[in-house]
Amino acid sequence: MITYVFPGQGSQKQGMGSELFDEFKELTAQADEILGYSIKRLCIENPYSNLNKTQFTQPALYVVNALSYLKKIQETDIKPDFVAGHSLGEYNALFAAEAFDFETGLKLVRKRGELMSMVSNGGMAAVMGLNEEQVSEVLIDHHLHAIDIANVNAPYQIVISGQKEDIDKAASIFEAKTDVTMFLPLNVSGAFHSRYMNHAKQEFEQFLDTFHFAPLSIPVISNVYARPYSSEVIKPTLADQINHSVKWTESIRFLMEKGQMEFEEIGPGNVLTGLIRRIQTDAEPMTR
Repeated sequence: MITYVFPGQGSQKQGMGSELFDEFKELTAQADEILGYSIKRLCIENPYSNLNKTQFTQPALYVVNALSYLKKIQETDIKPDFVAGHSLGEYNALFAAEAFDFETGLKLVRKRGELMSMVSNGGMAAVMGLNEEQVSEVLIDHHLHAIDIANVNAPYQIVISGQKEDIDKAASIFEAKTDVTMFLPLNVSGAFHSRYMNHAKQEFEQFLDTFHFAPLSIPVISNVYARPYSSEVIKPTLADQINHSVKWTESIRFLMEKGQMEFEEIGPGNVLTGLIRRIQTDAEPMTR
């Protein structure tokens, strides 16, 4: 069995998709029309360093991931058994599963990026060396109640999210712990996947209501539940994803339990490939 996984924010890099835009001219033109700027220029030239600004990063990654998937299907004619995506990448998993077409997915992602980019004064940091429970204990013991766990990327790579000053305060506390191998602030302006995204989630919910989704043709693993999506609850699940943590470790463990599972990353970079390798080394398959 094979699972295709799609990366999210943090995997963007200048030059991504350069070999795809001319091959998929129609979809590239469609993207330009929806976005109001050239997606090819954004990805290849990165004017004004826009590629690292959330409102531009999310549509750019969605487009490159989607075209990478279409190219893969063209070449192999093989549909995966499962699909999953990390945060923004989940939209590509849903696109692959035919929940919506390319255009609809891009409209959703554009709005999501805009709403998330409006949340300022936030910060996120990756804590390496502690597991989720240990990170929670540190937050409780040091009264860092305003910080949430945003991503469980691997058993010993946990991302925390909160107001910038709280994340700055947490740095010295975590760095003082002997088991912490690294405390790495992330290059984001908002506290994604936390309570600070509640307003963005509410606005996105209203926007989602104007769309219709089709039944899924491939099982999609949800970040929020680490279980397959149910076609009836695509809208609330996508809304919840904005202010809930990304259960990446549990999602991969769920898929490992299915038996002989191969994972292939579709899109720029190999961030997820590295995380999956770590999960396979440090965690057991999920028991039913």
